[in-house]
Amino acid sequence: MRASAYGDRMVSCSLCGATADEPPLTWTRSVERGATHYYCDACSRENVRAMESRLDAEWF
Repeated sequence: MRASAYGDRMVSCSLCGATADEPPLTWTRSVERGATHYYCDACSRENVRAMESRLDAEWF
């Protein structure tokens, strides 16, 4: 069962499944098609280029 960011404080990484009581400051939060996703610091570092490529040009 995946942890939920809603209702309780437990969250899980959407890529590797790592869990935390609350999203640590080093984790990345993303809202995609209305759904909130969290990515642990390791997955965030490994996928930073893919994340940046999805940003609108106005962010730069």
